[in-house]
Amino acid sequence: MAARDEHLDDQPTCPSAGGSGLLPAELRAWMLLLAATGAVEQRLRTVVKESLDVSHDEFLILCLLAEQPRGGLRMTRIAELLGRPKTRLTYQIACLQRTGLVTRESACGDRRGIVVALTDKARRLLQEASGVLADTVREALSRFVGPEQREALSALVPDFADEPRQPQEP
Repeated sequence: MAARDEHLDDQPTCPSAGGSGLLPAELRAWMLLLAATGAVEQRLRTVVKESLDVSHDEFLILCLLAEQPRGGLRMTRIAELLGRPKTRLTYQIACLQRTGLVTRESACGDRRGIVVALTDKARRLLQEASGVLADTVREALSRFVGPEQREALSALVPDFADEPRQPQEP
């Protein structure tokens, strides 16, 4: 854990929520959120590579598939959800397939469609690494999301913490 923590001091702190007043509160809060998630993502890249030996973008694909039924998702849907070009996604899926972490099959009833699913190997690796990955996210968020950022985000979505979570539709 000490090896992971040594890089935290090298990271810049998130900008403050105070700002100069040039940006509206909603845009300032959005920029604070982007800065915080960017900092978390930067920290997570190293841990993902060490834990799973995949790139961060490949990790995002694995996480997306992990939250789906075992049947997987169509590649076009993965591209939409991750905001990635289909050509880049095709390369990343091929890399994951070569390492035995995903399977690709033709979609039932549509020979042009490709469905991607996690393998049991990928499920096992994600389960084994989930603790250290969750700790990394938690530690990075606690470092980069301070009281000013929380206040800005609460102003952006005032009742966010009070609202019950609704299940998301695929």
